[in-house]
Amino acid sequence: MPQSLTQLLVHVVFSTKDRAPLIADAWRPDLHAYIGGILRKRKCDLLAAGGIEDHIHLLVRMPTTISIADMIRDVKTNSSAWRHESGDGRFAWQSGYGVFSVSPESVAAVSAYIADQRDHHRKATFQDEYRSFLRTHGMEFDERYLWD
Repeated sequence: MPQSLTQLLVHVVFSTKDRAPLIADAWRPDLHAYIGGILRKRKCDLLAAGGIEDHIHLLVRMPTTISIADMIRDVKTNSSAWRHESGDGRFAWQSGYGVFSVSPESVAAVSAYIADQRDHHRKATFQDEYRSFLRTHGMEFDERYLWD
């Protein structure tokens, strides 16, 4: 086969350090746009971005040329630096993250879920939401190490 073709879609979730409410409504759209630029430079497509004050959700189409870990490292490092350059020296992301595979048929539903974060979190905390994702995707976890 002379050509390599992929369809790698991932739903990425991570929080601010200590889940501090650091992502302000006033600049959240700029953060999403900035992350979109980081991803474009890595040949990724940001299909959806959303979240609230203490965490972010990204729906990303990835090429085969970058690993998930490298992509997330680049997003976190560069977006944190952008916030520091904006004068917010306390901004930081947590060290961990969750990544969940998405089927092409589920892109619309996942995008809608990401767009509806404000309403969703009127009913569930980030911790409850994250645990639910882990359980739904059959991922084992140890609660002692989930939030540090």
